[in-house]
Amino acid sequence: MNEQVIAIVLAAGAGTRMKSRRAKVLHEVAGRPMLGHALDAVRSAGIDRVVTVVGHDREQVEAAVGRLDPTATIAVQTEQRGTGDAVRVALDAADASAETYLVTYADVPLLSAETLRGLVDEHRAARRAVTILTSEPEDPTGYGRILRDADGGVVAIREHKDASDEERATREVNSGILVVDGPFLDRAVRALSTDNAQAELYLTDIVGQAVSEGLPVGAHVLEDVWQTEGVNDRRQLVRLGRELNARIVDRWLTEGVTILDPETTWIDTAVTIGRDTTLLPGTQLLGATTVGEGATIGPDTTLRNVEVGDDATVVRTHGSDAVVGAGASVGPFAYLRPGAVLATGAKVGTFVEIKNTRIGPGAKVPHLSYIGDAEVGEGTNLGAGAITANYDGVNKHRTTIGTHVKTGCHNVFVAPVTIGDGAHTGAGAVVREDVAPGALAVPASGQRTIEGWVASRRPGTPSAHAADQNTQETSGGDEQEPQ
Repeated sequence: MNEQVIAIVLAAGAGTRMKSRRAKVLHEVAGRPMLGHALDAVRSAGIDRVVTVVGHDREQVEAAVGRLDPTATIAVQTEQRGTGDAVRVALDAADASAETYLVTYADVPLLSAETLRGLVDEHRAARRAVTILTSEPEDPTGYGRILRDADGGVVAIREHKDASDEERATREVNSGILVVDGPFLDRAVRALSTDNAQAELYLTDIVGQAVSEGLPVGAHVLEDVWQTEGVNDRRQLVRLGRELNARIVDRWLTEGVTILDPETTWIDTAVTIGRDTTLLPGTQLLGATTVGEGATIGPDTTLRNVEVGDDATVVRTHGSDAVVGAGASVGPFAYLRPGAVLATGAKVGTFVEIKNTRIGPGAKVPHLSYIGDAEVGEGTNLGAGAITANYDGVNKHRTTIGTHVKTGCHNVFVAPVTIGDGAHTGAGAVVREDVAPGALAVPASGQRTIEGWVASRRPGTPSAHAADQNTQETSGGDEQEPQ
């Protein structure tokens, strides 16, 4: 497809039924705004020139277009007077003419590039003035009906509110998506009138105009009715989201991924997964997450923008903007925060939180630990309860732990601090100073016990009462008999 096709994406509607502060077309389906799905479908169909019409929530939508498709032209419909007016605005903003125009919508997230290519190709091959993408849903309520003559030719599109009872009995409906001859479209939209139930300029009225001029009009009937379904409220958003997710899951099943429970597995559009990976129930792979081959993810795991290497295992974990290396092990009940990087064969175990930290090859943080703003070297093992005290109330500081270090249980590393290669630390150590390679760091003094502290400092408390009772029992309780 060449530049003689211009795509017009209509994204100016109010979306009041969403009852949201967010523009309707920016609500997400499978991890991508509906507007993003529309722009991606158009670009993937091979169309190079795109005009997006914005109106309601203009600032939000215009900013989103800038992020999603920076080369798209923005057309502003200042007053929402219908789809015909929106197309007129787009033609004015395009500052160019084309042999063919494709008109589509920003709220049909399942519409595919293949369908758009087929629609344009059929239109050109048949040399029509207008080709309409149509379908036959089980319930056509609310859709404009396709009216045909006795020979099956398309003669008009009648909006639901303007249709007679006989016309409403027709199941073939207009999706709103059209391919139109360029010179005819420019002439036709400027001749539209508001003589209808909603007093708007209907783009669909150009069909009747083409017929009256004796120009060929046809319909491209799409069996997959899901592709033409739009979103007007949150119920429809959920419904189409489930359908798209089911299609994504099915595609990965055909690509060699094992998904034990498709009903509880959610995979966003941009996610990639390698062969022989297994997704267990309750898994969500979101954003730009990538998973290598032979990995096991889940159950009950949510990963957003996480890179998982080959043969890694991630169990009951929440992670975002992190990297899990090949053969690494995470969880259960682990939390990978942004900047967490696990090298090949590393382990992050139960109730462990990692943030802005690199865990080296084969290094282990097995239990009950918080490691933030740190570097942990190859082969190091951090004992249970390890904490990097990285924040001094004003700034964050880093902890550097060398290779093959062994730390005791309940260690606190007060950053900035460096533990040298091969060093060891004793249980309960609070490490405030650097530890040389191969050295042993232990608590500065032995245990100190202050007798009677509770009785003097916490009198009348349950602890004091319990201590007093124990003291009486161990001392024999009753006084001795006099001699």
